[in-house]
Amino acid sequence: MEAKKTPSADLTKKSGMFLNLGLLISVGLVLFAFEYKSFDDRNLKDLGQVADDFEELLDIPITEQPPPPPPPVEQPIIQEIPDEVEIEEKIEVNFDLDVKEETVIKEVVIADAPVVEKADEIFDVVENSPEFPGGMEAWNEYLRKNLKYPTQARRMGVEGTVYVVFVVNTDGSVQDVEILRGIGGGCDEEALRVVSNAPKWTPGKQRGRPVRVRMRLPIRFKLG
Repeated sequence: MEAKKTPSADLTKKSGMFLNLGLLISVGLVLFAFEYKSFDDRNLKDLGQVADDFEELLDIPITEQPPPPPPPVEQPIIQEIPDEVEIEEKIEVNFDLDVKEETVIKEVVIADAPVVEKADEIFDVVENSPEFPGGMEAWNEYLRKNLKYPTQARRMGVEGTVYVVFVVNTDGSVQDVEILRGIGGGCDEEALRVVSNAPKWTPGKQRGRPVRVRMRLPIRFKLG
Protein backbone atom coordinates (compact mmCIF):
# COMPACT_ATOMS: atom_id res chain seq x y z
CA MET A 1 0.00 0.00 0.00
CA GLU A 2 1.54 3.28 -1.08
CA ALA A 3 1.74 6.08 1.53
CA LYS A 4 1.00 9.63 0.49
CA LYS A 5 2.68 12.72 2.00
CA THR A 6 0.82 15.82 2.83
CA PRO A 7 1.66 18.84 0.67
CA SER A 8 2.94 20.73 3.70
CA ALA A 9 5.42 18.01 4.57
CA ASP A 10 6.86 17.73 0.99
CA LEU A 11 10.29 19.41 1.12
CA THR A 12 11.17 18.81 -2.54
CA LYS A 13 9.21 21.84 -3.52
CA LYS A 14 11.55 24.09 -1.44
CA SER A 15 14.81 22.48 -2.50
CA GLY A 16 15.51 25.19 -5.07
CA MET A 17 15.07 27.90 -2.52
CA PHE A 18 17.44 26.21 -0.10
CA LEU A 19 20.02 25.73 -2.83
CA ASN A 20 19.98 29.39 -3.75
CA LEU A 21 20.15 30.45 -0.13
CA GLY A 22 23.18 28.19 0.46
CA LEU A 23 25.02 29.60 -2.57
CA LEU A 24 24.35 33.15 -1.41
CA ILE A 25 25.73 32.40 2.05
CA SER A 26 28.83 30.71 0.59
CA VAL A 27 29.61 33.61 -1.73
CA GLY A 28 29.18 36.06 1.16
CA LEU A 29 31.64 34.11 3.33
CA VAL A 30 34.23 34.00 0.53
CA LEU A 31 33.98 37.74 -0.06
CA PHE A 32 34.27 38.42 3.66
CA ALA A 33 37.39 36.27 3.87
CA PHE A 34 39.09 38.21 1.07
CA GLU A 35 38.10 41.62 2.38
CA TYR A 36 39.16 40.98 6.01
CA LYS A 37 42.50 42.59 6.96
CA SER A 38 44.47 41.90 10.05
CA PHE A 39 47.00 44.37 11.43
CA ASP A 40 50.04 43.45 13.54
CA ASP A 41 50.51 46.06 16.26
CA ARG A 42 53.71 44.49 17.65
CA ASN A 43 56.12 46.28 15.27
CA LEU A 44 54.52 49.72 15.39
CA LYS A 45 56.55 52.37 17.19
CA ASP A 46 55.71 55.90 18.11
CA LEU A 47 58.21 58.06 16.22
CA GLY A 48 56.85 61.19 17.76
CA GLN A 49 56.46 64.49 15.96
CA VAL A 50 59.10 65.15 13.34
CA ALA A 51 60.50 68.64 13.52
CA ASP A 52 60.35 70.49 10.22
CA ASP A 53 63.61 72.38 9.90
CA PHE A 54 63.12 73.36 6.24
CA GLU A 55 63.18 77.07 5.63
CA GLU A 56 60.07 78.51 4.30
CA LEU A 57 60.45 79.19 0.61
CA LEU A 58 60.00 82.77 -0.32
CA ASP A 59 58.61 83.96 -3.62
CA ILE A 60 61.52 86.09 -4.91
CA PRO A 61 60.42 88.48 -7.65
CA ILE A 62 62.49 88.70 -10.89
CA THR A 63 64.56 91.82 -10.87
CA GLU A 64 65.20 93.69 -14.12
CA GLN A 65 68.82 94.74 -14.58
CA PRO A 66 69.06 98.15 -16.29
CA PRO A 67 71.46 98.44 -19.27
CA PRO A 68 74.88 99.93 -18.55
CA PRO A 69 75.10 103.68 -19.11
CA PRO A 70 76.78 104.80 -22.36
CA PRO A 71 80.43 105.83 -22.17
CA PRO A 72 80.91 109.53 -21.59
CA VAL A 73 81.45 111.58 -24.73
CA GLU A 74 84.54 113.67 -24.63
CA GLN A 75 83.65 117.21 -25.46
CA PRO A 76 86.20 119.10 -27.55
CA ILE A 77 88.13 121.67 -25.65
CA ILE A 78 87.46 125.06 -27.15
CA GLN A 79 90.27 127.45 -26.62
CA GLU A 80 89.48 131.08 -26.74
CA ILE A 81 91.65 132.86 -29.27
CA PRO A 82 92.04 136.59 -28.78
CA ASP A 83 90.97 138.82 -31.61
CA GLU A 84 93.63 139.76 -34.08
CA VAL A 85 95.14 143.07 -33.37
CA GLU A 86 94.76 145.37 -36.29
CA ILE A 87 97.90 147.37 -36.92
CA GLU A 88 97.27 150.71 -38.38
CA GLU A 89 100.14 152.09 -40.34
CA LYS A 90 100.26 155.68 -41.24
CA ILE A 91 101.10 156.11 -44.87
CA GLU A 92 102.13 159.55 -45.86
CA VAL A 93 101.13 160.47 -49.38
CA ASN A 94 102.64 163.55 -50.87
CA PHE A 95 100.43 164.96 -53.59
CA ASP A 96 102.58 168.01 -54.17
CA LEU A 97 104.48 166.61 -57.14
CA ASP A 98 105.45 168.52 -60.19
CA VAL A 99 104.53 166.44 -63.22
CA LYS A 100 106.19 167.96 -66.22
CA GLU A 101 105.93 165.19 -68.81
CA GLU A 102 103.27 162.61 -69.44
CA THR A 103 104.44 159.05 -69.18
CA VAL A 104 103.42 157.05 -72.22
CA ILE A 105 103.08 153.32 -71.71
CA LYS A 106 103.66 151.33 -74.86
CA GLU A 107 101.35 148.47 -75.63
CA VAL A 108 103.04 145.11 -75.50
CA VAL A 109 102.10 143.00 -78.50
CA ILE A 110 102.62 139.28 -77.97
CA ALA A 111 103.30 137.67 -81.30
CA ASP A 112 102.67 134.00 -82.02
CA ALA A 113 105.69 131.82 -81.62
CA PRO A 114 107.19 130.89 -84.97
CA VAL A 115 106.30 127.44 -86.16
CA VAL A 116 109.39 125.38 -86.77
CA GLU A 117 108.84 123.11 -89.74
CA LYS A 118 111.04 120.14 -90.39
CA ALA A 119 112.61 119.99 -93.80
CA ASP A 120 111.82 116.28 -94.26
CA GLU A 121 108.29 116.47 -92.90
CA ILE A 122 105.61 115.27 -95.32
CA PHE A 123 102.21 117.00 -95.17
CA ASP A 124 98.90 115.46 -96.15
CA VAL A 125 97.00 118.77 -96.07
CA VAL A 126 98.58 122.16 -96.82
CA GLU A 127 97.42 125.67 -97.54
CA ASN A 128 98.49 125.48 -101.20
CA SER A 129 98.38 122.00 -102.77
CA PRO A 130 100.91 120.94 -105.45
CA GLU A 131 99.78 121.45 -109.06
CA PHE A 132 100.77 119.85 -112.30
CA PRO A 133 102.02 122.44 -114.81
CA GLY A 134 98.91 123.53 -116.68
CA GLY A 135 96.45 122.12 -114.11
CA MET A 136 94.52 118.84 -114.06
CA GLU A 137 93.58 119.09 -117.73
CA ALA A 138 97.28 119.06 -118.63
CA TRP A 139 97.74 116.06 -116.28
CA ASN A 140 94.96 114.12 -118.01
CA GLU A 141 96.48 114.96 -121.36
CA TYR A 142 99.85 113.70 -120.17
CA LEU A 143 98.25 110.39 -119.13
CA ARG A 144 96.47 109.95 -122.51
CA LYS A 145 99.72 110.43 -124.40
CA ASN A 146 102.03 108.36 -122.21
CA LEU A 147 99.81 105.67 -120.72
CA LYS A 148 99.89 102.35 -122.61
CA TYR A 149 97.22 99.72 -122.05
CA PRO A 150 99.00 96.47 -121.02
CA THR A 151 98.62 93.58 -123.49
CA GLN A 152 97.78 91.12 -120.71
CA ALA A 153 95.04 93.34 -119.33
CA ARG A 154 93.60 93.89 -122.82
CA ARG A 155 93.62 90.14 -123.53
CA MET A 156 91.97 89.35 -120.17
CA GLY A 157 89.51 92.23 -120.46
CA VAL A 158 90.76 93.90 -117.26
CA GLU A 159 89.65 97.48 -116.76
CA GLY A 160 89.15 99.77 -113.78
CA THR A 161 90.84 102.46 -111.70
CA VAL A 162 94.28 102.26 -110.13
CA TYR A 163 94.88 104.58 -107.16
CA VAL A 164 98.45 105.87 -106.87
CA VAL A 165 100.09 107.66 -103.93
CA PHE A 166 103.32 109.67 -104.31
CA VAL A 167 105.26 112.56 -102.75
CA VAL A 168 105.91 115.91 -104.43
CA ASN A 169 109.18 117.35 -103.09
CA THR A 170 109.97 121.01 -102.45
CA ASP A 171 111.59 121.21 -105.91
CA GLY A 172 108.53 119.67 -107.61
CA SER A 173 110.07 116.27 -108.29
CA VAL A 174 108.04 113.09 -107.72
CA GLN A 175 109.23 110.21 -105.51
CA ASP A 176 107.99 107.32 -103.37
CA VAL A 177 105.37 106.25 -105.93
CA GLU A 178 103.23 103.38 -104.61
CA ILE A 179 99.99 101.60 -105.50
CA LEU A 180 97.22 102.34 -103.02
CA ARG A 181 94.71 100.03 -104.76
CA GLY A 182 95.32 98.14 -108.00
CA ILE A 183 93.42 96.02 -110.51
CA GLY A 184 96.19 93.70 -111.78
CA GLY A 185 96.84 92.52 -115.32
CA GLY A 186 99.91 94.78 -115.63
CA CYS A 187 97.89 98.00 -115.08
CA ASP A 188 99.48 98.66 -111.68
CA GLU A 189 103.02 98.55 -113.11
CA GLU A 190 102.06 100.84 -115.99
CA ALA A 191 100.57 103.41 -113.61
CA LEU A 192 103.76 103.41 -111.53
CA ARG A 193 105.89 103.96 -114.62
CA VAL A 194 103.85 106.89 -115.94
CA VAL A 195 103.71 108.72 -112.58
CA SER A 196 107.42 108.19 -111.88
CA ASN A 197 108.37 109.67 -115.29
CA ALA A 198 106.07 112.69 -114.94
CA PRO A 199 107.59 116.16 -115.21
CA LYS A 200 108.08 118.30 -112.11
CA TRP A 201 105.07 119.66 -110.33
CA THR A 202 104.61 123.04 -108.71
CA PRO A 203 105.42 122.26 -105.05
CA GLY A 204 102.89 122.80 -102.28
CA LYS A 205 103.29 125.58 -99.77
CA GLN A 206 102.60 125.93 -96.06
CA ARG A 207 102.82 129.46 -94.57
CA GLY A 208 104.35 130.64 -97.83
CA ARG A 209 107.19 128.11 -97.78
CA PRO A 210 107.57 125.07 -100.12
CA VAL A 211 107.00 121.77 -98.31
CA ARG A 212 106.79 118.10 -99.19
CA VAL A 213 103.23 116.94 -99.83
CA ARG A 214 101.74 113.45 -100.23
CA MET A 215 99.36 113.18 -103.21
CA ARG A 216 96.74 110.54 -104.08
CA LEU A 217 95.42 110.35 -107.65
CA PRO A 218 93.32 107.85 -109.63
CA ILE A 219 94.41 106.50 -113.04
CA ARG A 220 91.62 104.90 -115.04
CA PHE A 221 92.09 102.04 -117.51
CA LYS A 222 89.18 101.49 -119.90
CA LEU A 223 89.01 99.39 -123.04
CA GLY A 224 87.87 101.27 -126.11
